[in-house]
Amino acid sequence: MKVLLSAYACEPDKGSEPGMGWHWALGIARLGHEVCILTRENNLPSLERALALHADLRIQVAGYDLQRWMRWWKKGGRGINVYYSLWQRGAYRAARRLARETPFDLVHHITFANFRQPSLMGRLGLPLVLGPLGGGEATPPLLLWSFPFRGITVDSIRLLLNLFARLNPAVRQSFRQAAVILSKTRETLAYVPPAYRAKCLMMQDVGTEEALILSEQPASPPTPRFLFVGNLLYLKGIHLALQALARMHRDFPGATLTIAGDGRDRKWLQKMADRLGVAHAVDWRGWVPREQALSMYREHTAFLFPSLHDSGGTVVMEALSQGLPVICLDCGGPGAMLPPSCGFKIEVEGRGREEVVDGLADAMRKLAVNPELRAEMSSRALKAARENTWGHIVSRTYRHIQDTLRNT
Repeated sequence: MKVLLSAYACEPDKGSEPGMGWHWALGIARLGHEVCILTRENNLPSLERALALHADLRIQVAGYDLQRWMRWWKKGGRGINVYYSLWQRGAYRAARRLARETPFDLVHHITFANFRQPSLMGRLGLPLVLGPLGGGEATPPLLLWSFPFRGITVDSIRLLLNLFARLNPAVRQSFRQAAVILSKTRETLAYVPPAYRAKCLMMQDVGTEEALILSEQPASPPTPRFLFVGNLLYLKGIHLALQALARMHRDFPGATLTIAGDGRDRKWLQKMADRLGVAHAVDWRGWVPREQALSMYREHTAFLFPSLHDSGGTVVMEALSQGLPVICLDCGGPGAMLPPSCGFKIEVEGRGREEVVDGLADAMRKLAVNPELRAEMSSRALKAARENTWGHIVSRTYRHIQDTLRNT
C-alpha cells in the first residue's frame, strides 16, 4: 500500500508524540508499504538524517508550515491548539497536492492524536485511519482535590472541553469519514459516538525498541529504591508518590525515590517533600539524557508512575524493556498497557487520596520485602517488552486496517 501519514509531530530520537510519529512511520514502511510523511517543516532535517540510515525503506517526507509571522501562536505552548488547528487547514491543502501526484491507498492521521482536534484528511476521498486517539482521560473525581488550585481549575476546564467536543460538528465529521478509528484508552473510546463504535479498535500505541531490551533481568538493589521519569506536573501524580514514600518510611526508613525530570510544579513538590519529612530521601535529578535514564531503570526496585490522565506511557514501556516492575494507577494509558504480571495497577474508581496512597505504599512494600516477587515481575517485564516492540504493535494494527479495508 501507499500510505500518506499526517504526522504534525514526527522526530527521531524523541519521546512522546514526536517519537511515536517516527516509530509508526518506520514500522509501516518495514511492513513493505510506501510511506509519505507530511509533517512540520522544522522536522525535515532530523528526518532526512535518520532516513539516510534507512535507505532500504520506501519513505519520503514532505513539509508544511504556517508563515513565520503566524508561529507566535505556539511559542511557549500558549496557543498550541490554535496553531495546530491552523496548521491542519494548510496541511490538508498540501496533502491534496500530494494526492494528485501519488495514488495513495489510505491516509493515516497519527499526530496530534487527540480526539478533540479533528482531522481534515477525510476530505481527500481516501480511506482515513484516525489515531491512535487519546485525550478522553480525566482525573478520577475524588483525586481532583489533591491537586493545587491551578490544577483543579485546568482539569475542570479540560473536562468541559471534552464534553463540548462531543457536540463539535468537525469532530463528528472526522469520526464519520474514518474507515478505522484507533483508541488508546477506554476513556477516549467512550467519547466516540455509538454510531461509529463499530469502526473502533482499542490498541496500545507505544512500543519498545527491540535493540534496547535487556537480554537478562537486572539485580534488585539492596535497599528499596523507586524511580519516576517525566515532567514534574501535578497531573503526573508525583505528589501521591511522595505521600506513599512517607508511609513506606514507617517500615523502610532507608527507602528512596529518584525523580528524573523537571517542570513548573517542582517547587510545589519539593515543599511537599519537606512537609512530609522525606526531603532527604528524594533525589531530584532534573532532566537526564535518554541513555542515562535507561541505565537508571536498571538501578531501582520499581518504576513509580502514578499519572492521573496520561493517554500514552512511553516511560512505562521503557521501564519494562529494562526489566523494571511498574507501579501505576489503573487509569489512562499506563493502566491500559501494563500487564498485571509486570507490576501493580492501583484501583482508583470510587477511591479518594488516602486509599490510593495506601495502595501505592502497599505495592512498594510488597516489592521491598519479597525479592522473589520482584524477580518474577522483572522477568515478565522483559517478556512483555519483547512481545510489544514497535514492530509488533504496528504489524498487529495494520493487519486489522487491511482486513477492514478489504471487507468494506
